[in-house]
Amino acid sequence: MASWLFGLAIFLVHVLGFVSAVLALLSSRTSQGAVAWIISLVTIPYLAVPAYWIFGRPRFYGYVSARGERDTVLRRILARYRERLEPFQADARDPDVRAVEQLAMMPLTSGNRAELLIDGDATFASLFAGIDAAEEYLLIQFFIVRHDALGIKLKEHLQKAADRGVRVYFLFDEVGSRNLSEGYLRDLSEAGVEVSAFRSSRGFKHRFQLNFRNHRKVLVVDGREGWLGGFNVGVEYLGEHPRHGPWRDTHLKLTGPSVLGLQEAFWEDWHWATGTVINLTWEPQISCEECQNVVIVPSGPADRQETASLLVQHAIHSAKERLWVTSPYFVPDQGVQDALRLAAMRDVDVRIMIPEHPDHLLIYLSAFSFLPDMVRAGVKVYRYQPGFLHQKVILIDDSTAAVGTVNLDNRSFRLNFEITAFIPDRRFAAQVRLMLEKDFANCRRISYDELQNRPLWRKLISRAAYLTSPIQ
Repeated sequence: MASWLFGLAIFLVHVLGFVSAVLALLSSRTSQGAVAWIISLVTIPYLAVPAYWIFGRPRFYGYVSARGERDTVLRRILARYRERLEPFQADARDPDVRAVEQLAMMPLTSGNRAELLIDGDATFASLFAGIDAAEEYLLIQFFIVRHDALGIKLKEHLQKAADRGVRVYFLFDEVGSRNLSEGYLRDLSEAGVEVSAFRSSRGFKHRFQLNFRNHRKVLVVDGREGWLGGFNVGVEYLGEHPRHGPWRDTHLKLTGPSVLGLQEAFWEDWHWATGTVINLTWEPQISCEECQNVVIVPSGPADRQETASLLVQHAIHSAKERLWVTSPYFVPDQGVQDALRLAAMRDVDVRIMIPEHPDHLLIYLSAFSFLPDMVRAGVKVYRYQPGFLHQKVILIDDSTAAVGTVNLDNRSFRLNFEITAFIPDRRFAAQVRLMLEKDFANCRRISYDELQNRPLWRKLISRAAYLTSPIQ
């Protein structure tokens, strides 16, 4: 009897492996991923089946369902919001900008002011000033919130806002902020703050969706001011962690109609996390002298296409003279690697800025497996020296810049919810260029000989690490 049950269990596992392999064939976003999963699921289903259902699902199906519900129940709200934006929609004559609009499924809006916030002191001073000026509501979202000195300061500002009658909605990622204490959240709730975790595994149907993250960092004040960029909440982001040293990061403050794009992204995330609809102001506001055009580009695993990866590839292909990219994690997919090499071959000044000292060893090692080919093709790779580099910035020629939360790795391209401000404005691009020139002055350039002369064992380790890049 026992042997019969054991045989039946083995049979069922193999059947489940075959069914999962069919699903992988139908749904994997890359042929390499499909082949890897199919071979694993058929040959070693005992290990591969649970791994596939945790790490292999290519789309965030629960969020897709919630978005469909939103499109049915809340369609009129969104339609009214988009109608009010029409007078502020800029004429996107440039086909490169029109392509970004289609990727974002959001319009290029005029009447905006974009302000660069360089490093932690400037960023958190601006964030806290915005929270203190709120009159109606605050939407605040971070991937990581720590219960340390900076986290406590954030909590105090939010409590004071709630005390004066401001509606505060606080959203954090359940994995990124897994160490956030219950006491911290209880203090916020008792002050009247609406608190929710963003759980990719919410509900019985979606309990295996553990590999998705909400990596967005967004603050919206009364629908008129918004912030996004690289900063989370923790003292290390102020450069106060002995391991990382000085922390180099960039955030962005927006005023104008583009803020409603940030608000819409938060609105969707809150609806997924809580199932509730929050009442917000959707009236565009202009308050600038030298206005800029902005497209807000949300991206994530609920999209019909790989928005973040396509946005990066589009930036590379559209560059004619200069493409400067900064990212703490640089393990791009093959399409982005090829695009970078081709850009360098057509004499575009392609520069990649990454940290000298990593905070994720596998990602650091993985890059060495493909950097030699990129450097040989003419891509210039720089390592930032003073401390940890965490900013996510792209400069295209002298005309366009993007600031947001997207890293150049598989997680940002396919597994994370991200958000980017795409700004086709020469004045803003000049500010970004000046900022990055100062950063490059604090970097060392990697040579081809340095990469080629590594010991064989290091090359083997790098290749092995690169095999894990789809789930890093």
